[in-house]
Order: sequence, then structure tokens, then C-alpha cells
Amino acid sequence: MEYTTLGTTGLSVSRLCLGCMSFGSTDWHEWVLEEQESREVIERALDLGINFFDTANIYSYGESERILGDVLAEYDRDAQVVATKTYFEMDETNRHSGGLSRKAIEQEVTNSLDRLGMDTIDLLQTHRWDDETPIETTLRALNDTIRRNQTRYVGASSMWAYQFAEALHTSDRLGLERFATMQNQYSLAYREEEREMLPLCQRENIGVIPWSPLAKGFLARPHEGIERTTRGQTDDLLRNRPYDVDSNLEINERVEEMAAEKGVSMAQIALAWLLHKEWVDAPIIGTSSVEHLEEAVEALEIKLTDSDLAYLEEPYEPLPVVDHD
Repeated sequence: MEYTTLGTTGLSVSRLCLGCMSFGSTDWHEWVLEEQESREVIERALDLGINFFDTANIYSYGESERILGDVLAEYDRDAQVVATKTYFEMDETNRHSGGLSRKAIEQEVTNSLDRLGMDTIDLLQTHRWDDETPIETTLRALNDTIRRNQTRYVGASSMWAYQFAEALHTSDRLGLERFATMQNQYSLAYREEEREMLPLCQRENIGVIPWSPLAKGFLARPHEGIERTTRGQTDDLLRNRPYDVDSNLEINERVEEMAAEKGVSMAQIALAWLLHKEWVDAPIIGTSSVEHLEEAVEALEIKLTDSDLAYLEEPYEPLPVVDHD
């Protein structure tokens, strides 16, 4: 396993972060793994040297956090880096179970710590921007979680670059802890973040941990076969993806072609492309099988030339910006 330093945090993390969205309960989504299968994937990740895990309170309404915490409790907790997120409503009967008000943050951080069975969260991230709460209020509440030793660092996910810039400026102006990381959607099939967000992160020394590096599975198999997967048949977010445009269909075909030439899988080529991007610290890989996890780790060994990268990128055309709400 390769390791890198996450932004300016000083944390040494594996070049791949295990995303835990698929661990929890099928009551949440049909494609989610139940506890025993989830445990097997997490344990294999640890065996392979992965020490960086990303979850969220909303994933299976807390079950993902609980399962991750239960597994890591059997290992050296100090050797692991655990990230979670908060924003989405956890309880429709409690209007303060979502958003980024002080009450919501304090409540949900306490709940996440209980489910994880941990004293401190290494990285607490805002899952989205909260239009209803002034950013000053959110940042002060996040800062206080660090002062109380509930979290070590704070980060953000999926917002407009101007919002992220405003948050960083506000932290500097008020003397508060800055967002240390950005978790944004970035893949060979969705490169809109290259226009503003990624250059901003590079300038501000922000750690970048992209989600959906395989474009929600679009880059993992020939585009004709995506609907045959359980997730492809049941996940509304996946069925409504922005990737099905002619330019991306060609990218999909080029990934398939290069994978065949190099004797590897399409997913490995797509992941290798992302790992070659200097502004990326650790892509977040979501997987529902040990086999796919092992395949992802092997992608670290794939070398792509400049001409390979250019060939994969050439068909790309601008897409609508999505998933900022």
C-alpha cells in the first residue's frame, strides 16, 4: 500500500480511502451490504494496508458508522483515520437532526461518536452547504468540536467553489479552524471540478479526497451493461446520472479498449487515471465485494503514460454541475 500526507493535516493516509456508503442495511438501499458482508470487506481493507475510512451519519441512518466502529475496535484504533459527515436529516420528526446549525452539529457529532464507539473523530466533514445557517455559525460550531476534542480536523464535501472560498476566508478572518479537506465528485467522466474547485484546493493546500471515482459504476463496465447491476436497477441517483452523453460513451469505450490492451479491468484504468492527478490525495472507493476491493488496490501499480492520459481525456465535453445540493 502507498501512503500520502492528507493536505496540511499531517495525517498519513493510504492512497485509497475505503468508502462505507455500501455498509449497513438493505432497508436503506437494496444494494447495501448487511453487517457480516460489510465486516469482511473492512477487514480485508485493513489486511491490504488501507488505514483511511470515510462514512457518514446518513449512511443506513447510522448503521454504517456502527459497523465500521465495531470492526475497528478489534484493531489498533490509533493506526486508523476515520472520517464521517453530517448534514442530511436523520429523523423526520426532529427538525434539528439535519443541517449545519450549532444544535444540529453538536447533536449529530455526539451521536456519531456513540455509534463509532470512539472518543474522537479524525475528520468531520460537512456533507453539503447549508443555505439556512450562516457560515460563521457553522464554522464556530465546528471549531468548538475540535476544542472539545470531539474531532481533530474538519472538512467539506460537494459545494460551489465560491462557497468553499467564502468558508476558508471566514475561518481566516475569525481565527477559526479551516476546512482541511474537500470531498468532491471527480472522475474521468465528470471533470467539472477541474475548472474552479481543484485549482482552489491546490492553491490553498487542501487535501482532496474525491468520491465516485468510477462515476457511480459507469466507468467499471461497458456502458451497455450498467443497468444489469443491482444498483443500476434500483438506485435513482445512478439511473439519473449525467454521464450518458456521447462524449462520455466514447470515454467509456476508450477505457474498455485500454483495459484490454493492458490486461486489466476497466475500473482499474479509471482509478489509475485519477491516481495520476497531482491534486488528488486519496480517492474514496466504494465496493460491495472483497474481489473489487483487491482489484482497486492493484490499480496503484498501473502506470499510465502522458499519451494514455491524453487519449482517455480527449473526448470529454462539459457537463451540468450536479450534487451540490
